[in-house]
Amino acid sequence: MLTKVINLIRNKYFLSLAGNVIMSGLGLVTMTLIYRSLSLSEAGTWVFFQSTLLVVDTVRSGFLTTAFIKFYAGASKERTAEVAGSAWFLGLCITALLVSISVVALPFSNDIKDEGWMMFFKYSGLYYAFSLPWFLATCVIQGEQQFDRLLYIRLSNQGSFIVFIVLLIVFGHMSILNVLFAYLTSNLITSIFALAKSWSRITTLKHRTTQSIKDLFNFGKYSVGTALSANMFGISDNIIINQTLGKAALAIYNLGQTLMQLVEIPLRSFALTGMPELAAAYNQNSRVEVIRIMKKYTGMLSVMLIPAALIGCALADLPIYIIGGGKYAGTEAANVFRLFLTFSILYPSDRFFALTLDVIHKPKINFYKVLVMLAVNVGSDFLGYHLTHSVYGIAFATIMPVATGALIGFWALNQYSSFSFLSIFKVGYQETIALIQQALGKRKLQG
Repeated sequence: MLTKVINLIRNKYFLSLAGNVIMSGLGLVTMTLIYRSLSLSEAGTWVFFQSTLLVVDTVRSGFLTTAFIKFYAGASKERTAEVAGSAWFLGLCITALLVSISVVALPFSNDIKDEGWMMFFKYSGLYYAFSLPWFLATCVIQGEQQFDRLLYIRLSNQGSFIVFIVLLIVFGHMSILNVLFAYLTSNLITSIFALAKSWSRITTLKHRTTQSIKDLFNFGKYSVGTALSANMFGISDNIIINQTLGKAALAIYNLGQTLMQLVEIPLRSFALTGMPELAAAYNQNSRVEVIRIMKKYTGMLSVMLIPAALIGCALADLPIYIIGGGKYAGTEAANVFRLFLTFSILYPSDRFFALTLDVIHKPKINFYKVLVMLAVNVGSDFLGYHLTHSVYGIAFATIMPVATGALIGFWALNQYSSFSFLSIFKVGYQETIALIQQALGKRKLQG
């Protein structure tokens, strides 16, 4: 029995899922503390600042993450050193660009009336500099499928942030600026930890090659567009709500959206484990295996999300009250959460179709697809606001870009290797049963 437990804990799927469960749980705890300690307006300001910060950071993460794993996973020792060193070179260049934007804007930051934008232009450069080492460490760790290390990195980052928030509350110094300083400090601590453990492979910088830099750049120039455009969905929602309905409405909308981390847990976990498998299958020129792996992950997530969404819709008011407190009770937050849960059934298809297109070296299709999705999202948001003048209209509009992305991705992958949409659910059901068997230690489940 003990051996089975140890094998389960060491399983990469378990480690990835457990890591995302823990981190999403800590993330919800952090947001609970922030939502309960700050006013509706201040919470909206923090949401706007952080979402803008992370969307711009997509220039770096979108450029490097997928490209890094694609060229790193399963490669020789010499090749991995070249890729890691080249990624460090590009990472330093991109970070310098992001920092320079903050430096140039710094003299004018106090003239900006919106506090969220002011915080971004004044402090974003520090975040990008502080977070670079731990970000590249996560790229290396994902490429090597060392998901226990990934958990340690994330615990260092999110755990230290929570500790700082608790200390601010205990000593009566809770304010939006102190939350920001705590956030910056937690990123610096995490990078120091990653460097001390030698997980970022910064020493490979000397092994960078012009060819590897070109490989990463040529792939990344499309994947960054895909990632940046995809993340623009959230920021476009936030900007439209911020400008039309105000920061209090933004806080309410984001609270419902924040709870979608419960859906993002399996999505991120399966993406972390699935991408190296997809890359390895593609590098072995096996189209059949690439599609099989894509079906497995897409189908399993889709099958699992159906009962989860039903339960979530029934209990939506409870987590809203727990996280936001009484001031969010009776607002639109719970119904926004229900709308997102209903649409989440399509998330696995959109996510893994896009991931597979990147892996099979079709990031250009992904890029154009996401541009179409972004246009649909913005148009739907404005239409939803015009019809309802509430966050409901913008939340309901979420289904349009997701459905558009799934349809385009399905069409593009069928040009690579033909498959039916229903076959995804069939494979997903079979793989879910197999995973349950493995977890329970049984050879076969009847029925």
